[in-house]
Amino acid sequence: MKGILDRIEDGRYAVILVEAEKLELILPFDYLPAGSHINSWFTIDAENRQLSIILDEETSLIKNQQTKELMDRLRMRKKGSRFKRK
Repeated sequence: MKGILDRIEDGRYAVILVEAEKLELILPFDYLPAGSHINSWFTIDAENRQLSIILDEETSLIKNQQTKELMDRLRMRKKGSRFKRK
């Protein structure tokens, strides 16, 4: 399953959202792979009560690019808006 690092609470706990499973995982930030930061994507496996979290750099790059493109389109739409306030 895939999850995204949504936030870090109290500087110690990582909150990972796993949308497909509708889960919110909260675990020590130190448990995450090196290089993890907010909006990092992970491949998460849970077998025999063991949790494996692998940084998915490819998905992170793709999702960050998609977000940037969406924000750029929204900014362009806002600049081109012809609505006037009364």
